Formats: sequence, structure tokens, C-alpha cells
Amino acid sequence: MRFGLFIPQGWRHDLAGIEPELHWGVMAGLARRADGIRDWESIWVYDHFHPVPYPTQEAVHEAWSLMAAFAGVTGRVRIGQMCTCMSYRNPAYLAKVAATVDVISEGRLEMGIGAGWYEHEWRAYGYGFPGAGERLARLREGVEVFRQMWTTGTATFAGEHYQVDGAMCFPRPLQGTAFEGSQRNGIPMWIAGGGERKTLRIAAEYADYTNFLGTLEIFKAKSDILKQHCADIGRDFDTITRSSNFNIVIGHNAKEVEERFRWIENHLRGAGVPEADVALSLQTYRESPTVGTPDQVASALADLEDLGMAYAITNFVESAYDLSGVELFEREVIPALR
Repeated sequence: MRFGLFIPQGWRHDLAGIEPELHWGVMAGLARRADGIRDWESIWVYDHFHPVPYPTQEAVHEAWSLMAAFAGVTGRVRIGQMCTCMSYRNPAYLAKVAATVDVISEGRLEMGIGAGWYEHEWRAYGYGFPGAGERLARLREGVEVFRQMWTTGTATFAGEHYQVDGAMCFPRPLQGTAFEGSQRNGIPMWIAGGGERKTLRIAAEYADYTNFLGTLEIFKAKSDILKQHCADIGRDFDTITRSSNFNIVIGHNAKEVEERFRWIENHLRGAGVPEADVALSLQTYRESPTVGTPDQVASALADLEDLGMAYAITNFVESAYDLSGVELFEREVIPALR
């Protein structure tokens, strides 16, 4: 199994209480740390502008600015976003940005992309909030623009939502050209989301990786549907790497796990999150399959690996303040799955 690590950027109130002038030092330090530990193949951030589970005024740092910054302070680990919202940026422009980051990183970029869902920030930023059908149509059109620009250097596309006429992307990304990488898309493309009729169909057509919910029942169901979409279009299902995101709440024993939950609860309250949203967030964390002792977490991931989940992207909500959970995972969980 392969492993990625979310770097706290504020979206989950995971920088609250840290002075803004220290934010980059915290993020860069954690990125450099992961860069030096071979077990971490990649580092990730979220493409969001307002925090969850409630939009307080706590800081959230923008994903693509961080992509370029992380590219400059690391030298091995791959860098990605889980996942970029297609409608937040023109796809031709975003393809150009991504190609530049791929060059800066010397071919280490992963492109996570999805249709988007966080209505509050959509409306706040003036994007409206179109229905799911339109958001998914934009996703499909946008990834076609990406592929053209990255693999040929230009794109011409006349869609319902996006039109480009000879948009140029030089230099092209290093991946798929000078460097070994995805031959389908140039930059490896992660299609995120589990929508059965449209999102997984788009993934069958374009994805190098998928990312959908990592519970046993849901992961199996989505995988079966993705496999059928691949069969329908004549694509080899096994050429797509399936991944999931996991909130890790880990301790040596049940007492330590509960102490970590109490820390999360108090931390969110201290950040000004209303009680109802604190409760909702705790429920989300508790429902993660990766809660418990190292043996329990490793067992849960092994069960998912048996279903084809080959890449775990992990989030430790406390990592900007306390690395003991990350260290325990590195010491006892990752080796069990290697």
C-alpha cells in the first residue's frame, strides 16, 4: 500500500491558535519532514477557501499557491490537492498553472480534480452554485482541456461551459514528456468523487487514480461500478489506482484514542465552531474506519486493500500541534502494510 499525508493548511481548523506569521513555517516544516521519510509517497492539501465544519474566520491557505511553495521546499515527495474544484478556475489557465508547478517540482505533481460541493464558499466567491449535472459537465469538459494541453501543448475545445481556441501550454509538464509519468494525461489525474452515473464514468475515461469513500461496503460498491464503466468503454480497469482519504485518530490504547477525541473537541470549540458543528465533526471522525490502536487501524486498511484500495491519503487533525499520532502510524501501521 502507498501512503500520502495531508499537510494542515487551516481548512479543518488545523492551524487555529497558531499566529499567521508562523503558518508557513509549520506547513513547510511538516512538508520537509514528510519529504525525508520514504514511507510517505505524497503530501496533500484541500482546495477550499472557507473552513469546515463551520465557516469561521480562521485562516485557510489557497491550494495552488501551496503547490508551488511545497515544490520549492521539497525534493522527493509528490505534491497534490484533494481535490481541486474545476469551476473555481478556468481549466486552460489551471492546466498552465499545473504545468508550471510540474516543472518547478521536477515532475512531482499530482492533479486531483472534482466537481465541487461546498456551497457556502461557491456563493461567497461569486460562482453561484449550479446543479450537480452542470458541475459534472464542467468537470468532464475541463479534464479534456487538461489532457489536450498537457499531451500536445495546445487545446482547442468548444464545449457548453468552456471554450478554448489554440490555448498554448509550453513548456509542457515534465511528466509524460522528459520524465517518466502518466502516459494518458501528462500529469497523473485523480478524479475524486463517487457519483455512480457520471463521476465514475468520467473517471473510467480520464483517471489515472480515483478517490472515493473508504468504508468496506461503499468502496466495494463504487469499485464494481467503476469496473463496469471501464468495461463499457473498453478500458482496462486495473490501469486505474483506487485511493481513499482517511481521518486517523490513533493511540496505543482506547484511553489514548479518547484523549485524542477530547483534544479535537476542545480545539474546535476554541476555534469558535458552534456546538452542533463540533458534534457533527466528531461524529465524522468517529465513523472513520481508521480509528483505534495501531493493530485496529492496520487491520481496517488491510481489509480495504483486499478490495483493491491501493493508496491511503491520511489526515491527522492535530499534526500542526502534536506529531505523536503521525509517529505512531509511521512506526506501527505503515510497516504492517508494506
